[in-house]
Amino acid sequence: MDRRQVLSLIGAGAGLASLPGPAFAQGALEKPKVTLGVGGKQLLYYLPLTIAERRGFFKDFGLDMEINDFAGGARSLQALVGGSVDLVAGAYEHTLRMQAKGQDIRSTIEILRFPTIVIAVRKAIADKVKSPADFKGLKIGVTAPGSSTFITAVHAMAKAGLKASDASFIGIGGGASAVAAMKRGEIDVISHLDPVIAKLEADGDVVTLIDTRTEAGTRALFGASNPAACLYLRQDFIEKNPNTTQAAVNGLYKALRWIDKASPAEVADAVPEQYHLGDKALYIKAVQASKDAYSKTGIMAQDGMKSVFDMLKALDAEMANVSADIIAKSFDGRFAQKAATIVT
Repeated sequence: MDRRQVLSLIGAGAGLASLPGPAFAQGALEKPKVTLGVGGKQLLYYLPLTIAERRGFFKDFGLDMEINDFAGGARSLQALVGGSVDLVAGAYEHTLRMQAKGQDIRSTIEILRFPTIVIAVRKAIADKVKSPADFKGLKIGVTAPGSSTFITAVHAMAKAGLKASDASFIGIGGGASAVAAMKRGEIDVISHLDPVIAKLEADGDVVTLIDTRTEAGTRALFGASNPAACLYLRQDFIEKNPNTTQAAVNGLYKALRWIDKASPAEVADAVPEQYHLGDKALYIKAVQASKDAYSKTGIMAQDGMKSVFDMLKALDAEMANVSADIIAKSFDGRFAQKAATIVT
């Protein structure tokens, strides 16, 4: 861990001395069976979750994880707020939104360092749509309204001088349904993730305009790194169930380490066949293209968290007067740091 990451931990209020003892112990889990919500589990955005599940990494730490797959990240958040799930694998930005509303929801491990979201236009109209400045009046497909794919598209439009209301947003889910929506011409633009984007690119259905699968593409759009997928949960759950929280983080951290060492072909073999969208070779290429986006430490960079906050502050009227002080409460890096000492 470098000096900036250590400072990030301190800045996020993650002083080691303040963590309750049980979270650093290998004691019994307070809640050995938990329910997790996710929106679009088959997407590479959530690959570490699938790997942790399929390879038994949660079970390695005594955790029985039931996973509920929703149509999009916004619905996962609703399930957490409503109490039907205990944890969520979702976009970091949701923790900031909830903190701004006075709901103490925190991320405990970074899964993706970059959003890996791609904005692409239907090839048939690519000669007329060259950038987000041309999105006015178009139909834009996203996983679900309010999800990270939606926010990214709105951010790109705002940078070009447009408002969200200048286009129509359509929830197309993930996987095959998203591919079909573009192929049938139901949408003009898509803001989505691999393997959906990889499939549409390979089939020549779209022309890519914005690509945050790389650090360069992420910084071009956001001006900094931009932490994306993470594990987030309610602070009261963390306080009541520190060992359970640690076990969940350990499982995801072990998955991140496994992905880092595995070949793309090994990754493809580890996920359900339907995740390949009928083209395993293409899926392998998509994994290769995304490998660098997965977190190396599980710790979010301070400038990345600030860039997400700044984006939300600019886009959402409810965030306009919110202090940046909420950033410190949005991420608790202590569990990821401990996982690094536990997972081999």
